[in-house]
Amino acid sequence: MTGTRQILFIQGGGAGTHDEWDDKLIDSLRRELRERYEIRYPRMPNEDDPSYARWSAAIRREMTSLDDGAIVVGHSVGGTILINALGERPPERELGAIVLIAAPFVGAGGWPGDEFELPHDLGARLPQGVPVHLFHGLQDETAPPSHADLYARAIPQAQLHRLPGRDHQLNNDLSDVAKTIGPDELGPVTPGQPGAHTS
Repeated sequence: MTGTRQILFIQGGGAGTHDEWDDKLIDSLRRELRERYEIRYPRMPNEDDPSYARWSAAIRREMTSLDDGAIVVGHSVGGTILINALGERPPERELGAIVLIAAPFVGAGGWPGDEFELPHDLGARLPQGVPVHLFHGLQDETAPPSHADLYARAIPQAQLHRLPGRDHQLNNDLSDVAKTIGPDELGPVTPGQPGAHTS
């Protein structure tokens, strides 16, 4: 084992997102974290028409090849599908953190769900003791900032990061995310650790 930590980044949906939109988020993360992290950025199937069944299956396949302590990050609808998949079936690996960026909330108060709705007790269904971070730009016109509050209610242990002046892509700047998941910030995982606060 080397000192390199793994990050699995799940893209958002929409035509061209992998190569023309979320690749800029990956570039930002790589610049901030440098060689300390191995960032995996798989192409999701049929990105222009995200399907929960297809995407959750692809996410689970990707997670089987991760090491213990890996961090999973989901942007936009990729985050929505990631968090529901984790709540539906815990991963085989022990995760270092779960990070959602500008994820729409599917369920009461958020977007209507065709394939699934996020449960009100989502936090209790997630792997215990794993830090959860919610990042949302206050200028997000795709997934309203109120969706972050819905997540915070459904996942009481999550830390909510509201970012003023940032859009759905966080202005292609993931420095706040990098600071939070960097090795000095993340720290050891303590089961049952309270973590609900706003930064």
